[in-house]
Amino acid sequence: MRVLLLGGGGREHALGWKLSQSPLLTELISAPGNPGLAELGPLVEIDPSNPEAVAAFAEREGIDLVVVGPEGPLAAGVVDALDARGIAAFGPTAAGARLESSKAHAKDVMRRAGVATGTAEAFTVLDDAVAHLRSIEAPYVVKADGLAAGKGVLVTDDLDAAIGWAGACLAGVFGEAGATVVVEEYLSGREVSVFALVDGKRALPLEPARDYKRLADGDRGPNTGGMGCFSPVGDLPQHLVENTVDDVVEPVLQVLRADGIEYRGFLYVGLMLTDDGPKVLEFNCRLGDPETQAILPRLEDDLLALLAAGAAGELPDTSLHWSDQVAVDVVLASGGYPKTPDRGHVITGLETAEDLKNTFVFQAGTRAVNENLVSAGGRVLNVVGLGDTLEAARETAYEAASMIDFEGKQMRRDIGY
Repeated sequence: MRVLLLGGGGREHALGWKLSQSPLLTELISAPGNPGLAELGPLVEIDPSNPEAVAAFAEREGIDLVVVGPEGPLAAGVVDALDARGIAAFGPTAAGARLESSKAHAKDVMRRAGVATGTAEAFTVLDDAVAHLRSIEAPYVVKADGLAAGKGVLVTDDLDAAIGWAGACLAGVFGEAGATVVVEEYLSGREVSVFALVDGKRALPLEPARDYKRLADGDRGPNTGGMGCFSPVGDLPQHLVENTVDDVVEPVLQVLRADGIEYRGFLYVGLMLTDDGPKVLEFNCRLGDPETQAILPRLEDDLLALLAAGAAGELPDTSLHWSDQVAVDVVLASGGYPKTPDRGHVITGLETAEDLKNTFVFQAGTRAVNENLVSAGGRVLNVVGLGDTLEAARETAYEAASMIDFEGKQMRRDIGY
């Protein structure tokens, strides 16, 4: 099979790495890709969020399957354009992707599906949002309704800060993504990410992971796209994954079908394990980043075969096979991240780290300049260590991370604690 992989971050490098292990693969093409993906197959300069450009390329090149990594192309309607040309794709249409591209819409679907979640109110007028914020107690959760690259959320005890965030969103700091602001009930507990492959009719769950959103140790500092994660997660309620499929995923898919939407693709369920039981924080319509980088090294099944079957509406009626090993993913981020990341700094030590046993390094924000690999984004690398225990995996990941250097390197030192 000739596969076109859309995206160029750490998640996509991990996807490409896993797809490349399939005996079904004849060629992996990435758009736009990154230097890590370039080692697995050719890169093409196509905007992955340009539906017609992607569909035309896939048709012209005889692509058998398009795998969509990030959320932007899904919201833009890339899968719709591919469907119109009869090209198989694993990812939802734009209508299905609204579960992620509109938090207000996702809350409405959850309400209709009877899914346990926090209360939420949506606002397009600042005075209305302010009045609501003044009427509730801290902590305050204020979100841009649309896609904001994981940076459109503020959780704070400071009412003035919450009001300021709502005002910034509505003033256009996040563009159209902030044209509506959602104020949600604060949920306390332990977070966990649950994932599933969906073929329109059924859902096949993946192993869960726990990620770390705050920039600094001890969950301090601003929210980020994710500074690390680990899988499996040992402190989960019994049958959590099965119950999430039965009580969340299946009812949501039923509501979507009633709306005329056949959802095919990855589905991410962000859960908060509260004292009153698990409640849904959010949906994503793709695999998480950095969770993908910790989950896929543990998957023993052929990912390409699974995604091709999912795109055809024919996922197997079976359970997946997983390694007993633990994976810990430590993100190496640029100086200035998440606000104004520094770029262009030479990365050293990567090959030495990759030579370490039970270690993978997935590239995220990198580019090749002459003979050097340099930083080119906020989150630069994902350093993944495997081990028989969480402690062993963490030790391996941090040993490898310590071998890699670039100016301004940031990383949390408590991933897996």
